[in-house]
Formats: sequence, C-alpha cells, structure tokens
Amino acid sequence: MKKPVVAANWKMYKTIEESVNFVEKLKKKPLDWDEVHIILCAPYTSLFEMGNSLRGGSFVSLGAQNLYWEQEGAFTGEISVGMLKACGVEWVIVGHSERRTRFGESDEDVCRKADSALQNGLSVIFCVGESLEERENGKTSRVLQRQVTALLSQLNEQLLRMVVIAYEPIWAIGTGLHATSDQIEESHRLIRGIIEEEFVGISGEVSILYGGSVNSGNCRELSEVSEVNGFLIGGASLDADQFAEIVTTITEVKKE
Repeated sequence: MKKPVVAANWKMYKTIEESVNFVEKLKKKPLDWDEVHIILCAPYTSLFEMGNSLRGGSFVSLGAQNLYWEQEGAFTGEISVGMLKACGVEWVIVGHSERRTRFGESDEDVCRKADSALQNGLSVIFCVGESLEERENGKTSRVLQRQVTALLSQLNEQLLRMVVIAYEPIWAIGTGLHATSDQIEESHRLIRGIIEEEFVGISGEVSILYGGSVNSGNCRELSEVSEVNGFLIGGASLDADQFAEIVTTITEVKKE
C-alpha cells in the first residue's frame, strides 16, 4: 500500500510570517511522518522563506499553486519552473478548477504547464473534475475522460510516476458539500481505468486524491473510500491543528 498524500492548497491566504509559523507549528505535531506524504502549496510570496524553514528536513514537501510554461521572457506577472525550484519547490498544482473557470485556462493551457513542470523536474498535482451542471446532465465520465486523456497523451511512464491526480468536483469546492462515497469511488475508478488504458499495468502506482470541502469532520468517512489515496485540502488546510488532524486520520485509516 502506497503512502497517502495530503496536500494543502492555501490559495490566496497567508502572509510570509503566517506561512512560516504554520510550518513551525506543524513540525511539532506528533504525526507518523514516515507513513504519509505531506505537501504544502503556498502563495508565491511565501515559498522562499518556507523553503528555508523546511531545508534539511524530509517530512514536508513544498508546492506552488501555479506556474507558466515558458522558462523566461516578457510575461509580466508569471512565474517559471526555474524560479520555483530556486525556492525549494518540488510540486506544483496544475489545472485547479479555479484556474480553469475563473481564469479561463483550457485543457491545452494546463497540459502545457504540466509538461513544462515535469520536463524540468517538478512533480505535478493535476486537478480534474466536473461542474454541477455536467454531473446533473450525466457528463461526468466524458469530462474526466477529456481532462485526463489530454494529460496522458503527452506523458511516458517515467513522467507519469511524477504525477498525482486530484479529483475535485467543482460543485463541492468551498461549498461545504462533498461528493458521496459512492460518487467518489466511481469517479476515482473511472480515472484509474483511463490511466490503465494508456499505461497498462502501472495505473495502480498513481495516487488519486479527493478534494472538495474536506475537513476534520468528514475526513474519516472519505479516508475509508478504497480508491482515495489522499486529499487536496483547501480551507481546512489553513489551520495547522485541523490539517494535522486530517493527516493523522487518513494515515491511521490507510494502515488498518
């Protein structure tokens, strides 16, 4: 059984001081560090100081929430892979629904970002998921097929092993709602099946996370879904105590 992955997506929250304080508080938590992979995806402004705070330890990986696919150039306001790696970043979130819906990023855009990250040594948390309208119209499988296949079409086995898929139904992000266990199981199995079609025999090595209003109150139920290999957590990851509780819960459940 592979280690569960628990990733925090702080979005546009936390100053540099708040970010470093979170890291220092998390370090003191009695977590089973060897049995879980923790990733903290912070705002750009916090990454350098967080990298310094985490340097020399292997208990937490540092992640960014976005990047641009070019290495350098006249791209005002964008951040490159090289800039992220210089801060100690190892992971980057690509294709989050907020990037897709609020900022108009297409499948082509997010796949170019993923390719740039992977080709230059960053691991990727690749987000997929359907809107409420798409689910109600029976289009969930079609959406997931399109989003996942777009990514897989540009990967080889080596690059695939640097990818974690995060299933985030858009209608369950920041709403307090979360998909039922059956809905999650079905979607995760579908995603794994799509991977298996393209990469026979290794789909089981790919971690598939669930994201969508995960918190300390529902994390045990969600952890017990067999196809859930971890979480991508938004609001509940802002509090170190609640985040640590979620980490502890899924670690215990997956060891049972």
